[in-house]
Amino acid sequence: MLRKIFCLILLFMGFNGLSNAENVTSYKLGEIVVTESKIEQSEQYVTQKIDVVTEEEINVIPIKNRNLSEIIETQPGSFVNPLSRNDANWGSFGGLGPKYNVFLLDGVPIDNMVDPMSLSVNGLERVEVFRGPASIHYQNYLSADFAGFQSPLAGVTNFVLKEKIDKSATKILAGYGTWDTNFYSIYHQGKVSDFNYFLGGDFEQSNYTNYGTNPSWLNMIDDPEYKKTKLYGKVTYFIKPDKESLSIFAHHTQHTGDAGRPNRDFDHNYDVVNFGYTNEWSDNVNIALKGGYRNYHRRWGEDNYPANLQLREHDGVRQKIFPIDLNVNIRHMKNSLFTTGVDYQFATYDTYAEVNGFKSLGNDAQSQAVGVYVQEKLVMDNFVLRAGLRYANIDNEFDLLSGNIPDIREKSWQRLIYSVGIRYNLNNNFSFFANSGNSFIPPSAKQVGGTLKATDIFVPGKNGQLPNPGLKPEKGTSYDVGVEGYFKNFYTALRLYYTRLKETIVENVVSTTPSQTRSENAGKTKSYGLEFEIKNEITPNLWWFANATLTETDVDNPFDINQNNSDIPFVPKYMANLGVFAKLPYGFTIYPYATFVGKYYDSTNKSGRRDFGPYEYLNLKLIKELVSKKDYKIELNFDINNIFDRKFEMPWQFQDPGFNMNGSLVLKF
Repeated sequence: MLRKIFCLILLFMGFNGLSNAENVTSYKLGEIVVTESKIEQSEQYVTQKIDVVTEEEINVIPIKNRNLSEIIETQPGSFVNPLSRNDANWGSFGGLGPKYNVFLLDGVPIDNMVDPMSLSVNGLERVEVFRGPASIHYQNYLSADFAGFQSPLAGVTNFVLKEKIDKSATKILAGYGTWDTNFYSIYHQGKVSDFNYFLGGDFEQSNYTNYGTNPSWLNMIDDPEYKKTKLYGKVTYFIKPDKESLSIFAHHTQHTGDAGRPNRDFDHNYDVVNFGYTNEWSDNVNIALKGGYRNYHRRWGEDNYPANLQLREHDGVRQKIFPIDLNVNIRHMKNSLFTTGVDYQFATYDTYAEVNGFKSLGNDAQSQAVGVYVQEKLVMDNFVLRAGLRYANIDNEFDLLSGNIPDIREKSWQRLIYSVGIRYNLNNNFSFFANSGNSFIPPSAKQVGGTLKATDIFVPGKNGQLPNPGLKPEKGTSYDVGVEGYFKNFYTALRLYYTRLKETIVENVVSTTPSQTRSENAGKTKSYGLEFEIKNEITPNLWWFANATLTETDVDNPFDINQNNSDIPFVPKYMANLGVFAKLPYGFTIYPYATFVGKYYDSTNKSGRRDFGPYEYLNLKLIKELVSKKDYKIELNFDINNIFDRKFEMPWQFQDPGFNMNGSLVLKF
């Protein structure tokens, strides 16, 4: 593999004859980091490692599965693994599984499994990737679906929407691609007096293709068709320019289709609403109130396969989540920062089975969380010292679990969470950092109650999650140290990380046919590794990057020899990325990148787990500018994915379908 990477680096460095177009790299972050303390600040005052993906970079990244998590696919430590265009990202972050990184939208939590499938890429200004423990400023997200509650123990990923519009712009896109995929998009941004806004809509339909292995429980007998419609918009009113603002964002997605069999239809609806109020009370005091509403309703058909393909029932999951956060930042001693705040979440969750129009509930639960946090960050000459505490209370109430009234109807947990960090800026271009923090995750209603009954184990056609009412909450502590440096047009960084978990809740595969999982406590767990990255700007129009992540994990469970000395699921042994961006003559822009993934597993159960990888794939974005006038531009975009047609297997008998390509005509004015 190292030989392949070295050859690709030599190839990328051989590009020449470039035009004088605009550069899209971001080496010095400057005054744009908002995720760490929720206000703008210079990178040199942040103790954690943060990378920024700019809007220009987002525009040249192929998003092959229509999943926003693919924007960070080439970032160190991020294993992005969407199972299909219709399914969630079952990847990992910082050596931990998918639930250990909280996704944010404008600083308000969203579901890292569901929302990247539904949100539009249009309207994004940048993405901030915050690596390391972030549990002081951000609480657990109370999603009960998929992997359950989500903790910021390994970091947070903040998708930042546009707020201040510099000039009016419109983009109209029409495209066609592999598997008879048609897609259309219209986006407009502008300002009227003190109102800044953007709005748009996306539509896509496809006859798609079989994304299951052969054989698999998916057993598609026809092309799995789907349609996806997105409508969205944001308005920001600047009450006082650069001082006080009020904003609201709303996004709706309807996703319908089938899974390749007559009675395996689905109809999913997702709603995301954000509101925000910020006030620069004075030169040194900033107040912010942010919150939102999330509505998730997934409904799908189940047949009697393998006995027959007749409709058995429609199953569904409904969630509503209300997050809110109030925080105050006080600057003092010139660059030091004191932060305090309170946040709250309320979530409802239920599952149902529908037969002949009659619905029977499986799980019916609600959760709420209250957090109070405080952090002091002292800047003294070249040193940045940070320390914070959070008091967290999470309460689960269970009305029904697996269709039955449980013996225990309510359970609460309280924890005191800490986070500390230090940064030493040797000079303007070279710095060292170290951080430590902890977190905890109670079991969610789905993990406790499942989507199946305990008696459904191994029953043909009963696909889903088995209950485990005996689950305990897990606790974790994370550490990292690192160094980063800027040398003219060259950037490099190294980060070492180590995490300890107790009573780890993992998703184990109990059966592949039928497809059944169960959440289980796996004892003590440790994960450690390193991330290394380099970026090099050869000219303003040619830059390349390379990064690698090496991880070792160990699950210590002396009470179960089958899980003892196992591995954390979904964490590859290694990951590597290599890419280049080049502006070429005659209006061409290319962005190829290669991704290398090492071996990983889908379970801690050594006798029943499956291993995946190693594999690699190459993607390419090609842009050809056709017309460039003062008032408008016309260009052709081509996303060419999995160029060498690597049809590698993924968990739960999913499979990457291999080579695919999309082309679009884009009008900008």
